[in-house]
Amino acid sequence: MQERFNYLLDRYRSHQTTAAELQEFYTMLSNGTYDEQFAKSIDRIYENDEYEDARGNEDKYYTAGAGERMLQNVLGTKREQLEIKTIVKQYKLWPAIAVAASVALAVCGFWFFNDGLNYNKQSQQVSYTNDIAGGNSGATLTLSNGKKITLSDQVNGELVKEGGVSISKSANGQLVYHISDGKEGRLNTKSTNTINTLTTAKGQTFQVRLPDGSLVFLNAASSLTFNSALLENGKRIVRLKGEGYFEISKDETHPFVVKTGRQEVEVLGTQFNISSYDNEEAEKTTLLEGSVRMTSAGKQEVLKPGEQGKLQGNKLSVEKVDTDLAIAWKNDDFMFKSESIEGVMRMVERWYNVEVIYVGDKTNEKFSGSVSRFDNISSLLSIIESTKAVHFKIEGRKIYVSK
Repeated sequence: MQERFNYLLDRYRSHQTTAAELQEFYTMLSNGTYDEQFAKSIDRIYENDEYEDARGNEDKYYTAGAGERMLQNVLGTKREQLEIKTIVKQYKLWPAIAVAASVALAVCGFWFFNDGLNYNKQSQQVSYTNDIAGGNSGATLTLSNGKKITLSDQVNGELVKEGGVSISKSANGQLVYHISDGKEGRLNTKSTNTINTLTTAKGQTFQVRLPDGSLVFLNAASSLTFNSALLENGKRIVRLKGEGYFEISKDETHPFVVKTGRQEVEVLGTQFNISSYDNEEAEKTTLLEGSVRMTSAGKQEVLKPGEQGKLQGNKLSVEKVDTDLAIAWKNDDFMFKSESIEGVMRMVERWYNVEVIYVGDKTNEKFSGSVSRFDNISSLLSIIESTKAVHFKIEGRKIYVSK
């Protein structure tokens, strides 16, 4: 077994492990036999120049103590067994621990901790008398004549024709628009006044394939309004409330524009996410591929991949971010990094369709972690509660939050 561990450790250090080997490697680490060997190996890993780019970033979101405590919990060891000699060494631990934590996520289904340096495993979860299931795929389509179609009630196939556009529900659950009197992939330049609105309630998400082939994912409590032929004055224009993830088909002759209540985002072909909820302090536009131009109150910013534009009040700013955080919802996950309890619970409200009520003072702790959105609300709340920074009580569809 020692020989097998050495083999897996070498594979791990050289980024060659398969998914099965990663799981086996983490299982061997979990039994505690190889803790000291693995802890010592971290020093050797960091002597390798390929990790140079990771250095200096470890303390951006986490303190030295957080890295050390994460290592202790992943490996299940005591501090004196880790041979961590300096604060510098502790800072260097985080990237390696992030890898181990990601393996733990694959095995255990979650990781979650608060920035007060308290990490807890699933065995520490508490139970709730009431429970609430997560959301699902569903939306309502409102046609230009006011007719409303509840999409979850519809069978696959064509739903309606409107203004030369065929609207159907596909086998994979998408709403698909197709220009029925034009060539494949070509928009109808004769814009019609057929305005459609796709709306998701709390606890719903849905996807729509627009006439140009662009794909939009709508998060819960959101809406997308557009001309069914998509074009307005030579531009592809949609109006967003709430949150949406966009994969835009390239069309240099028809720029794609997303309008929210306070800004416009213009693109030619790209992938990006916009969060524009009324109850959030800022509108956030996160770019994954391509480039977009944000415009608000006469101010403009051009985003590059990996950047997020934030509109807060009248201030428009740009910063580098972890794009995985912005699109976690699209991948059916909750993911937080140094998020307040209010920010976490606003996401909970939208997805589980609940009312959140705060009792007494609110905790000032910041929370980081990842949990599947497929889990019942009790799974998420018990993991957060296990940090000892906050407590919850479920009564019907009301969640009471206290310190």
